[in-house]
Amino acid sequence: MRALILLYPRTPIVKIAGSDIAHAVPLTLLAGTGHLLGGSVSTGTLVSLLCGSLPGIMIASAFAPRLPDTALRITLALTLILVSAKLLF
Repeated sequence: MRALILLYPRTPIVKIAGSDIAHAVPLTLLAGTGHLLGGSVSTGTLVSLLCGSLPGIMIASAFAPRLPDTALRITLALTLILVSAKLLF
C-alpha cells in the first residue's frame, strides 16, 4: 500500500486502500490454495487471522468513506508504524 501512496499521492486514500484490498484477496486465495494443496495449513493460525481481519475489514469499510482523507492517512501511517515496530522488536 505504501508504494501505491507514493505513486499516486493525489488519489484519495479510500480508493488506494480499496484497490489494495482488491489485489490482496485474489493473491491470498491463490497462496492459501497452494498451502492447502501442500498440506501446510495451520488451522489455528487461519482461524486467528480470520477472526482479526474480517471484522477489521468490515469496520474499516463502513467508516473509511466517512472520514476526512487526512485523518485516514494519519491513521494508516500510525498503523504501519506500529506494525513495523512490532516486527522489528
